[in-house]
Amino acid sequence: MAKKNPPQDTAPAEVVKPAGKMKLIILIVVVLLLAVGLSVGGTWFILNKSADKSEAKTEEVASATPLKQPAIYEELMPAFVVNFKHKGRARYMQVSVALMARDQAALDALKVHMPVLRNRLVMLFSSQDFEALITPVGKEMLLQQATASVQELAEKETGKVAIERVLFTNLVLQ
Repeated sequence: MAKKNPPQDTAPAEVVKPAGKMKLIILIVVVLLLAVGLSVGGTWFILNKSADKSEAKTEEVASATPLKQPAIYEELMPAFVVNFKHKGRARYMQVSVALMARDQAALDALKVHMPVLRNRLVMLFSSQDFEALITPVGKEMLLQQATASVQELAEKETGKVAIERVLFTNLVLQ
């Protein structure tokens, strides 16, 4: 009798089918890894490119803005003593003044014109009102007027504003 042999077609088909699934899984994993790699690489490239641009902008801004020089102070000696009238009574004011600059060469150029500078400040101080000077606002206004006067003189005589600020180191009203 006839013995039935299992069909030979089915055995190789079952063996091929798992191998096809394995190839498909490996192909999907490779595609996913490739997609992740391209995504990470593209992101790194874009971020690195924008970082280079921002560094270039930062370097450009840093080179465009000059570094602020340290302050240089010049005391005007002796102190200014001026008198003025207030309600028929003689009043006196003593002011010690310091000039703040950032450029030593410009400050040295202005020192040549020190008599004119001192004259301007004496005239400014002696023209003040005592009632205004006893208030903090009046003192601040006087300080701003003195700064403007000195800067105007520096601009006129040296060609540039050599003095950044005028400072009162002592102010006595009597």
